[in-house]
Amino acid sequence: MNAPFSPNTATLRRRDFLYGLGSSLGSVAMTDLLAKETAGALAPKKPMHTPKAKAVIMLFMEGGPSQVDTFDPKPALSAKHKLESKRTAGLANGFRFYVGSPFRSRKVGQSGLDMSDQWAHLPEVADELCNYRGCQAESLNHPEALFHMNTGSRLGGDPALGSWINYGLGTENQNLPGYVVMTELAMPQGGSRNWSNGFLPAHYQGMRLRSSGSPILDLQAPKHKTRDHQRKALDELAFLNQRHAKKHPGHADLAARMESYELAYRMQMEVPGVIDLKSEPEHIREAYGMNQKETAGFGRQCLMARRLVEKGVRFVQIFSGGWDSHDYLERGHSSRIKSVDKPMTALIKDLKEKGMLEDTLVVWTGEFGRTPDNNRRGGVYALGRGHNIDAMTMLMAGGGVKKGAIVGSTDEIGAEAAEVVHPIRDLHVTLLHLLGLNDNKLTYFHAGRYKQLSQFGGKVIKELVA
Repeated sequence: MNAPFSPNTATLRRRDFLYGLGSSLGSVAMTDLLAKETAGALAPKKPMHTPKAKAVIMLFMEGGPSQVDTFDPKPALSAKHKLESKRTAGLANGFRFYVGSPFRSRKVGQSGLDMSDQWAHLPEVADELCNYRGCQAESLNHPEALFHMNTGSRLGGDPALGSWINYGLGTENQNLPGYVVMTELAMPQGGSRNWSNGFLPAHYQGMRLRSSGSPILDLQAPKHKTRDHQRKALDELAFLNQRHAKKHPGHADLAARMESYELAYRMQMEVPGVIDLKSEPEHIREAYGMNQKETAGFGRQCLMARRLVEKGVRFVQIFSGGWDSHDYLERGHSSRIKSVDKPMTALIKDLKEKGMLEDTLVVWTGEFGRTPDNNRRGGVYALGRGHNIDAMTMLMAGGGVKKGAIVGSTDEIGAEAAEVVHPIRDLHVTLLHLLGLNDNKLTYFHAGRYKQLSQFGGKVIKELVA
């Protein structure tokens, strides 16, 4: 027997129907009615102090690039090549031996930064770079290390760095997501948890643009749905959801979903123009390496990153995989360096020429560094490197960091950071500081306490700041 009808049950059924309808709407979304009435969750917010940067482009080398084979040469290590190592740090066991770098290093730029000879283009912007050698990670396993570098927690499920930044500052373009993620070869280990909103509202999570085909699935509405039809339908949905939200103010998931729908609706008009790289001059696309097989993928994404930041996106992250080098170090690192060298050089040049580098922070990093030695397996000398949490290298450019500078150092074989040594949480605090945010004040109440990106607090690495 059917349940008795009443105005309340009718409202409930209609509300539940429309609430559930959201999962099938795909790209169509709320109108700007909601954004106007709520001021928009991603509306720009004033920084806590005078910022040096307003946006970040993070080039993430997944797998852990080797410091001694990129930007931190160690002649003393080369002298020990294939000699027995008594080191016990890291994951390797059994007979261990030192591995000298297969690459030569040289000083580049007027600043004299160190770079291996595999970097053919990056020396052109050496005097814009800051090489930080003092950072230390906390986990030897890839997923946990990735989570830690991206979210401040090794466990996964916490808000990503880009989510915290958008929570603190909002985005300058309400028609685009504030946090965009791209992957060059494949999804990083741990997948989307690396750009999760965690316990922050859902509209702060990173939006991944696909590497092939349409960057965003279902971006366009079905052909039988006109823009006007979408507007009318979603205005009604917005009205009903707002009424429900007033009665149930604690229903945060509904509010977040409403905001996501509204953003998706606006994206239909903005995104196609941003992702259409054909509008860029041929010499720009060539500079990014889009006409070469080895660099086309990463080059396309670097150019996309510049265009997104130019349009007001706050945080863009590109994952480049394949940097794990337990074996075949020479072949693997040479290939990976070649794939990113020209595009990231073009990115820095392009940002500078457009007057954007000054307030755009570019960060090149992995989740940890590599060991100066390796273990012999099956009697074979595997010319590669293990995971190293005690030493790593990263590059920064623009956004208020020092130019043409080497900050920190490692010991004579690159095994351990020796000067300006800081954990990842201090790096995160520094990045927030450059954006005008104070980690101790950028908090969110969750699970009975105020939480922050650094987890336990940290300090600014003053040596990095110009």
